[in-house]
Amino acid sequence: MHFHGTEVRQRALTLLRGGTKNADVARKLNVPLGTISYWKHVDRAKRGECPGRPDPKCPRCDGRELNARAYAHLLGLYLGDGHISHYSAHRTPNLMIALDDAWPGVQGEAETSMRRVFPDNATCRVRRKGCHNIKVYSLHLTCLFPQHGPGKKHERHIALEAWQQKIVDAHPWEFIRGLIQSDGCRITNWTTRLVGGERKRYEYPRYFFTNKSDDIRKLCGDALTRVGVEWTTTARGTDPYNISVARRHSVALMDLHVGPKH
Repeated sequence: MHFHGTEVRQRALTLLRGGTKNADVARKLNVPLGTISYWKHVDRAKRGECPGRPDPKCPRCDGRELNARAYAHLLGLYLGDGHISHYSAHRTPNLMIALDDAWPGVQGEAETSMRRVFPDNATCRVRRKGCHNIKVYSLHLTCLFPQHGPGKKHERHIALEAWQQKIVDAHPWEFIRGLIQSDGCRITNWTTRLVGGERKRYEYPRYFFTNKSDDIRKLCGDALTRVGVEWTTTARGTDPYNISVARRHSVALMDLHVGPKH
């Protein structure tokens, strides 16, 4: 085994601190690259420069400021088509929003809101057939999304906590946009009318929010009512799955604040 003296080590550290790459120092001093990397690590540790294990702060646990506007949007996305899971092989649970590849703009908005809510955590996109899962890993997901629980959302009670309701009341349109972007749509309906004895086709825009959960549909309806949007419930068979917005003034409000998917 070959030992390198203090003088060689000090020369290496001087070069490293000056910005020389590890491989170039190893080549110049004829010292194994692993040894150079180890010297650099020890030197940085002594000077307190090692980043260490990250410890992202939580708005609920640590009082970190929460971007309320982005959170309202992300909450709508989560309630519409998101879930939290924790794989046994992973140390940290993840929040995943599944969004169709037909709407890349919606995917971009979702990831932007996710980054603003979790500014110290990396986000990622995982490709699936016809869609991408927008994901973030955090130990504090259930702090921010206490609606998480075993089983499907429509099979358990869903209610907002007081602090969440306060955010939704302050930013109802962001919440509505998240719901529509995940589990809703803007379509063009048509019907026929008799005009001067002649039957003519009449088209009109309409918004739908479709979700099996009675509680989540109620949250959507309450938010729509709060901003002055008239809505009705329509059924799929015998199940009232849909919230429908069809009146011209209400559709105009939705177009202004939500708009079609993009």
